[in-house]
Amino acid sequence: MEGLKRHWWAAGTGALLFAYAVVSMWLGNSQQAFVVGDVTALAWMSVTAVAMVINAKRLQGQARLFWSLMASGFMLWVINQGLWTWYEVLLRKPIPDPFIGDVILFVHLVPFMAAVALRPHRRRDEHKLYFSTLSFLMLLLWWVFLYAFIIFPDEYISMNVEAYSRSYDLLYLTENLLLLAVLGSASVRAQKGWRRVYWNLFLASSLYTLGSESMNAAITRGQYYSGSLYDIPFLASISWFLWATLVARAPGQDFEPVPAAKRGLQRLAPRLAMVAMLSLPVMGFWAIYFDISPWPLRKFRLLVILVALLSLGTFVFLKQFLLDRELIRLLDDSNNSFENLQRLQTQVVQQEKLASLGQLVSGAAHEINNPLTAILGYSELLSSQATLDESQRSMVVKIRQQARRTRDLVADLLRFAQQAPAEKSPLDLSMLLQRVVHTQMIKVEGKKIEIKFVTEPNLPRVMGNANQLFTACLQIVDNAIDAIEEDGGGKLVVSLTRDGDSLFIKFLDSGPGLRDPKRVFDPFYTTKPIGKGTGLGLSATYGVVQDHGGQISCFNNPDRGAVFIVRLPALPAMTAAATNA
Repeated sequence: MEGLKRHWWAAGTGALLFAYAVVSMWLGNSQQAFVVGDVTALAWMSVTAVAMVINAKRLQGQARLFWSLMASGFMLWVINQGLWTWYEVLLRKPIPDPFIGDVILFVHLVPFMAAVALRPHRRRDEHKLYFSTLSFLMLLLWWVFLYAFIIFPDEYISMNVEAYSRSYDLLYLTENLLLLAVLGSASVRAQKGWRRVYWNLFLASSLYTLGSESMNAAITRGQYYSGSLYDIPFLASISWFLWATLVARAPGQDFEPVPAAKRGLQRLAPRLAMVAMLSLPVMGFWAIYFDISPWPLRKFRLLVILVALLSLGTFVFLKQFLLDRELIRLLDDSNNSFENLQRLQTQVVQQEKLASLGQLVSGAAHEINNPLTAILGYSELLSSQATLDESQRSMVVKIRQQARRTRDLVADLLRFAQQAPAEKSPLDLSMLLQRVVHTQMIKVEGKKIEIKFVTEPNLPRVMGNANQLFTACLQIVDNAIDAIEEDGGGKLVVSLTRDGDSLFIKFLDSGPGLRDPKRVFDPFYTTKPIGKGTGLGLSATYGVVQDHGGQISCFNNPDRGAVFIVRLPALPAMTAAATNA
């Protein structure tokens, strides 16, 4: 189907060009030929420009920018042809020399080169679009400078038609050849749909370059006029540009950008900018010591160099400023990534420790439970004996108390090992934390310790086990209270906030702080005196938070005290409502 469309397009274009050639030979060098030639070219170019604008609106990302640049270049081309039509068709006057449209015609290739240099077939970071825009502006300024330095003096300062025409034709040919080189390189490196677009643009540009040189040679010989046979290659190239634009809309084409294989071309733009900057002093040196033109022309060229130095220097400064900002952003991202990696490594190591210790503890706890049950049973049986005196009965009570304490410790060890998964349901963390704070209020009565709870309204629920989370938060608060009490008093603030899809519980105390925050969650690590605490509280808390899909971290407050932060994933509103129902 695609080949059939291509053949029909070629046949239609050939028929139109044949009809144009017949009309051109029939009308000859006349006003009617001017009308046919100028209006046909203007209409054909306008249709192509509109097609490129439609492509830019239909596509996204770098493809949209590519076709926007191509459309802007064609718009400049349309303006030049419109001025040509205005003089020859409406005013019925010959094209003046110099002609203001020559500047527009010279510049219209710059957006084409910038579009291909954008390399939409390669995947690019969005932050680099700033640099692409700056590169385009510097490229545009460079070509304008070349025009002002080489052509403009002989065109407007001191009229020299022969020198002006020769310089213009040579520089315009150089510009076309550079565009062909860029398109050829992109055609070789691109893949899939973009390769077809580049190849068609390359062939269209090649045909236009040949036609343009043929027209310039005819103008030099005095044989060219609008509507002549010299316009046929020009019109054929416009038709080919339109076909390249329509190729981008063909169904089934893959225009997805692919990762760049090499970084060499990415360094080409800054190197060209460096060459452009370094060429300005060289051209100024030539204008002072080797230019044999009259002084007004040399003076104008030196002024152009100064303006170009100032303008390009401004762009270089702006680009360096953006590069510095990009570097700072990358450094920040690297630091954040490194911190996240360290945090992840710490969590992995901690989980491995807990897993290994959990297996050991579970086995030991089961073995200890059997003799403990016997000790508790015999102590209960012994305490019921009426023949015991007070000292013996007191000793039995102490044995039973210590056995129960050991049993509670074994229960803690089993919970720490998480042998039995706890049932989870939607929980209101605000109410759970209020229970924790109220429970500890009794413990701090009469002491110089203040506990404050702060929460945001209308917070979502979390999926968890109420007993486990209550015990975990109670453990953190209990440790904070012990630290504050040892410090002679202070304040503990418990806050509950939301950030995105997570709830954050923050415990901030005014105690002496943590001796070694990195070891706080290690099993059997404790800062409490012997006989107070088991050293497994915060380790078990760490395991509970991990089991609930959250994270826990701690650090010393820069002012004073320790900070514990617990992050738990929040339930979506619809999920929580459905679960409650």
